[in-house]
Amino acid sequence: MPGNATTRFANVALLSVTSRLPSGVRTSADVQRRLAPALRRLRLPSSLLQRVAGVRERRAWTADEDSDTATIAAGHEALAAAGVDAADVGLLINTSVTRKHLEPSVAVRLHHGLGLPSSAVNFDVANACLGFINGMSLAAGMIESGQIRHAVIVNGEDADLIHDRTISRLLREDVGREDFMQEFASLTLGSGSAAAVLGRADEHPEGHRVLGGVTRAATRFHDLCVGSTEGMFTDAKALLDGGLELVVDAWKDAVADWDWAAMDRYVTHQVSRVHTDAIVEAVGLDRAKVPTTFPRYGNVGPASVPITLVEEQDTLSRGDRVLLMGVGSGINTAMMELAW
Repeated sequence: MPGNATTRFANVALLSVTSRLPSGVRTSADVQRRLAPALRRLRLPSSLLQRVAGVRERRAWTADEDSDTATIAAGHEALAAAGVDAADVGLLINTSVTRKHLEPSVAVRLHHGLGLPSSAVNFDVANACLGFINGMSLAAGMIESGQIRHAVIVNGEDADLIHDRTISRLLREDVGREDFMQEFASLTLGSGSAAAVLGRADEHPEGHRVLGGVTRAATRFHDLCVGSTEGMFTDAKALLDGGLELVVDAWKDAVADWDWAAMDRYVTHQVSRVHTDAIVEAVGLDRAKVPTTFPRYGNVGPASVPITLVEEQDTLSRGDRVLLMGVGSGINTAMMELAW
């Protein structure tokens, strides 16, 4: 079978998932007003972000907020909701794309802020927008093997600096239409934080079972979306085409082991209206079962999946089947099933 991994877990549960959103709001109308000279010069629609991406607004951290503090708060809230003491946590995985520095890991500050014990392993996992699902899978494997009893998976994204630098660059006179569209995806990014707690299902029968899933890679597309603190440069069409091809291949591979055609909810990574509609059509999902948060929050990177799951969890019933789905730059895809 082509691909990387198909995984099943027998004794892992999602105990809680929480999010913290910035209080600031950046509307697409405001972004487009700032970009008006460039849009006029390049003869692009003045409502480009709403029309193409379907993003009305995204959240932004205010002067009194920052992503690390919000992520720690989300982690505390997740532990309290799970009924797990910090002293009983054996693993912390930070999955953020954005970071203030290369060394040390972001995880060490979050470990300290959450008051986790010295015995709790902590590290960063970076895999573009798939980081949170990958982190959950790694933690589930360690729980299943008996290495740890509880894990905290966290993510905090700060897109504000990328926005400002991208807008400043796009206003330059030497930027052409192709240059503009190559950086268009940066303008859809949003900020936010999320956390989840995983544990042993036999110790937490009230939890939501993590059943397993699949991951697949098409790394020949590694240069289609390249980002840094300066900005993100994307071949949007090629990335969408390559991502859809990979998702469809992974979906077909999974048919033999998983029955994902009749899930109660599909929680997908939130990119844009174009990407969501394309995935729905490509694998034949029931559109009514695919909630969207991108119109209000934009693309919050790896935090998109848990943020969307937080918004959906009150509408889920015991026994509902939930599929977490994502595609990350590179290109990678991951799907994970939960039994709510």
